[in-house]
Amino acid sequence: MPLSQASLAIAFDVTRTKAVLRVLPQHMNDLTQLAAHFPHSTRRGPLVVEMELDGFLAGIDALATWPAHESVQWEDELVQLVQGVLDDAEIAERHLLNNGSSPAADEVQPGEILSLLGSGWVADLTPFQMRDVARLLTLRHGANFSVPGAGKTRVALAVFSAMRKQNLARRALVVSPKSAYESWHFESAFCFDEPLRSHVMDKAPEPGAELLIVNYERLGRSLGSLASWLRAAPSMMILDEAHRMKLGAKGTYGSACLSLGPLAPRRLILTGTPAPNGARDLESLLSFVWPGHGRRVVNDAVRGGDLAYASAALRPLFVRTTKSELGLPPYEPKIRYVSLPPLHREIYDALRSRYSARAIASRDQLDTLGRTVLRLLMAAITPALLIEGTSRYEPLAYQVPPLQVSEQDSLYNLLQNLTSYEVAPKYQETLAIVEKNASLGRKTLVWSTFVRSLTSLQALLSPYKPALVHGGVPDREEEIRRFREDPDCMVLLSNPATLGEGISLHQVCHDAVYVDRDFMAGRFLQSLDRIHRLGLPSDAETRVTILATRETIDETVAERLEAKLQFMGQILDDPDVQQLADLDEEPSVASGMDMNDVQALLSHLTTPPRQLKEGLSMP
Repeated sequence: MPLSQASLAIAFDVTRTKAVLRVLPQHMNDLTQLAAHFPHSTRRGPLVVEMELDGFLAGIDALATWPAHESVQWEDELVQLVQGVLDDAEIAERHLLNNGSSPAADEVQPGEILSLLGSGWVADLTPFQMRDVARLLTLRHGANFSVPGAGKTRVALAVFSAMRKQNLARRALVVSPKSAYESWHFESAFCFDEPLRSHVMDKAPEPGAELLIVNYERLGRSLGSLASWLRAAPSMMILDEAHRMKLGAKGTYGSACLSLGPLAPRRLILTGTPAPNGARDLESLLSFVWPGHGRRVVNDAVRGGDLAYASAALRPLFVRTTKSELGLPPYEPKIRYVSLPPLHREIYDALRSRYSARAIASRDQLDTLGRTVLRLLMAAITPALLIEGTSRYEPLAYQVPPLQVSEQDSLYNLLQNLTSYEVAPKYQETLAIVEKNASLGRKTLVWSTFVRSLTSLQALLSPYKPALVHGGVPDREEEIRRFREDPDCMVLLSNPATLGEGISLHQVCHDAVYVDRDFMAGRFLQSLDRIHRLGLPSDAETRVTILATRETIDETVAERLEAKLQFMGQILDDPDVQQLADLDEEPSVASGMDMNDVQALLSHLTTPPRQLKEGLSMP
């Protein structure tokens, strides 16, 4: 029966990334009832419903309710896709039920891996990498949640090599952040005696590429061409730093990944932070791996609220190498609380609508400044960041010694000149830490969310020749090279959004300071691993200091990150992550300093030898 004569015709849309349901006019009401089982479907007319493949596969059982089932017709290619997905779900279900209690008949053993990779594979694999490859080959599709530095890229290429030898995948589509391109190019050349033909996608996919690399930002506008590339030959699809699609169908990246995933006969995700905000993130990731099945598996596992049970239930579906397995020396991040000085406190409280008598006169201006979370995070560093300078990222210039506060000045006027009256306590603490580290010959990595905070620290720390990396820096590579190689460059200033992934600094730096943190647990974990990863000397002492201001939004951030890290650590059964959820508090180094001490320190840092003059202003 032709599709045009079927009571219900089920086919791909023109992009081959969605399912389209078409009915004859007499079945219009039946279509309405059927569409109710697919909550994210879109009505394209009285006789047509369209939906993402993941949503279609999740609700496919509803097709059994169609009243004229004998006249339902499927497009052949879509039937093959659905059958493959259902077979994959059955395999995953079998592994979940077995839960590692006894070896499955089709379970690949680590000792078999080298024979499965083919003669073209020439790279070494560690015992934990061979264990992970074996598990992923057993699953057919899978997730690698290993910590950064565990070699997830090499494991993924080993899985691809085994799939290629069996002719189950002849090429691979890698979706990754730009910062990871170098790693994929290097590993794809290093692991094979004849390097893979790797290509970074520009305007269109390269037809002859064996390894096609594309960034998440390009996915949405390239769906049609990438779908054609995946269907042209058996392909494997790999999501690197897969937490970037954690929003699933609600996000641009997630929607594109979920649309393309079912078109790849083999799917793999790589991320060390799979659930930075809770179970919903995990649902999206496993929905890519097992379309129509992954979301239900996660829901069933976490529904009772017992995370130990959820971890055991989900463990068969992913692999994870922990830091303890990498043999890294332990480290214990510490949190240091500082208190706002009087004028900072008065302004911060006013931003939260807790007005002093002086603040009431400036209420309208302060309300405008304090409406967003980001502004409160800035104010917890120093409210001076809220006042625009002559340029977007103009650094704050502190006056030493500070002026005396006049009771006649309005609070808003004082805010505009705050750097003339008080030094931000977080900057004061950072100065003290960097000075001490530098005296011991230790370089320091300083994190702050806000670019203006970074440029202000750049001015304060100028004697240590700081390197600076943020989104607006044109030559990041040169700044990173200078930090690594220049003995006079003792500080690297950056934000986790720019430098939180894809770079290793553990060879030269073992100290990090967080001037502030936001609510993104995954980004925090990723940034920690810049200086604590595979290859760290066994005797290295890694020190991480997190600064937080008492009675500000910093305490809320710390509380929320604790909950998120606790969830992730329990789901992954990883004590290292759980440990980060409960940071030990240590006393502030600079807490005993009065303003005269701060004045002396700043003057010492900013004045050439033998030219120290009282009252010298910061540049």
